[in-house]
Amino acid sequence: MTRTVLLTLGRLPKALDIARSFAMNGWRVVIAEPFKRHLAGASNMVAKSIQVTAPAISKRRYLEELAAIVAAEGVELVVPVSEETMHVTFLRELVPDHVRIFTMPPDALLPAYDKHGFIHLAEAAGVSVPETHAIGTAGADALAAGGPVVVKPVHSCSGRGVRILPAGGALPDETGSVVQRFIPGEVHSSCSVAHEGRVLSTVIYHGSLFSGSVAIAFARLRNPALFEAWIERFVAHVNWTGFISFDFVLDEHGIPHGIECNPRTTSGLHFFETADIAPAILEARPPRHRAAPQLQQFYSCLTETQKSVLTPRKFPHNLKALLTTPDVTWDARDKRPFLTMTWTSWEIIQRAMKAGTTFGEVATLDVGWYEG
Repeated sequence: MTRTVLLTLGRLPKALDIARSFAMNGWRVVIAEPFKRHLAGASNMVAKSIQVTAPAISKRRYLEELAAIVAAEGVELVVPVSEETMHVTFLRELVPDHVRIFTMPPDALLPAYDKHGFIHLAEAAGVSVPETHAIGTAGADALAAGGPVVVKPVHSCSGRGVRILPAGGALPDETGSVVQRFIPGEVHSSCSVAHEGRVLSTVIYHGSLFSGSVAIAFARLRNPALFEAWIERFVAHVNWTGFISFDFVLDEHGIPHGIECNPRTTSGLHFFETADIAPAILEARPPRHRAAPQLQQFYSCLTETQKSVLTPRKFPHNLKALLTTPDVTWDARDKRPFLTMTWTSWEIIQRAMKAGTTFGEVATLDVGWYEG
């Protein structure tokens, strides 16, 4: 009998990787998605797409509709994909015990997602993080006076609301944000899959081309040992199972400092062999890395390349990368997601144009977690 997995988002390329992996391993793939059309829904490896209410409209209705899909489709496993993870963790309350949710329970997940809670967890694990304080505290005022500092909401993604202030800069009068010591250095990101406190595999990468604050082309780091040791220590401390990702800044001494945690998968997932993702989730089998050292989101990179056509320093580099870097979506066995991407992503494109911002910054607004 064919087993069924439910993915709780389909609009992002990483959802397509996960869907393809489960289909390659003999599973029936169902996707729940607030948008009527979405990237993974065009895949010949997805059995069914079902439109659901976005959490931004009604968190309770969203969970109830997911639970109804689990019951109607005989779902055995639920795999959240992106920012909706913080909502999906509560689905445990509405589905039978035998249905596995591939993320940590709320009491472990939400403190890691909170940008201040993450700092406390990291300090308890004995790994390096920048000094961080809640706005409105004496510690925050003292840190800002000595600056520079980073101010950011405790719940945000894609760089939304992040500001860098010079030493002595006036802190905003707002609640729900933190002040963090700014550490100059190169920023790297990670994507790991873990099982019961053991890291199965990690990818360390950095953005090589950006749309706004969102990376749309990526380069994998070949010597990630310093970062891996940090991640392994944190994962063991919190006994993590599921995807977990971090952003790091590498200081002048070559020491990585964790600046925030995404307790979910990120674009680094594309550097894992697609066929290995499902076995990592199902059997805790370490996924292999793809051979490609660089990857891109083609259509986003095409847009940025076109924007740079009158910039002599940028355009040749962007054009060469566009023409030589593998796309994260293309698969000769499953062409439609790549070929129809503009059509399936049109709702996000429209919202981005209306808001005057980037595709990446609006792609998860309706499924994000913004509670205290």
